[in-house]
Amino acid sequence: MTHIETRPSSFNIPNLLTYGRILAVPLMVAAMLWLEDDTGRIVAAILFVAASVSDFLDGYLARAWDQQSALGRIFDPIADKLLVGTALVLLVHNDTIHNWSVIAGLIILCREILVSGLREYLAELRVKLHVSWLAKWKTVLQMLAISVLLAGPAIERVVPGAMLLGTIFLWLAALTTLWTGYGYLRAALSHALRH
Repeated sequence: MTHIETRPSSFNIPNLLTYGRILAVPLMVAAMLWLEDDTGRIVAAILFVAASVSDFLDGYLARAWDQQSALGRIFDPIADKLLVGTALVLLVHNDTIHNWSVIAGLIILCREILVSGLREYLAELRVKLHVSWLAKWKTVLQMLAISVLLAGPAIERVVPGAMLLGTIFLWLAALTTLWTGYGYLRAALSHALRH
């Protein structure tokens, strides 16, 4: 009897969601730079929210349908970092994030780069870091903050104080980011010192 090995397709639904998240990045930039103020911001915010939801869905579906793939493992974190990094740069560019709040954005960006490097290093040692509940809450706060700030004045007119709330969420995400980033760094250093 011949055994046929099946591999997850590069074009399964979880992977397509990841590719869609990457595609959302240039579309978000185009919306913010080329459409009229409110329209561009609303379109960018909708794209960001849809991409953020797809981030949850692709991982969930990959596990539920046993469709985890090497491509998914490669592109999923890249898509996340492109999405968040681009959104933060756009928000600094149009002065939505300014003054001291730029530091919160930098903390989030630096942590994303640090964790990517640490995960790559630990993968070589065959050590897997599990995502903590605090890291998941950090992601939720970050996505809420960026979504609200992208929508900008359009959401402020509907929900007065929304921009302040978005900035508070950004700082909470940055503080949580510091804590979870320290956890990853500590785990990596403990493995590095033993090898």
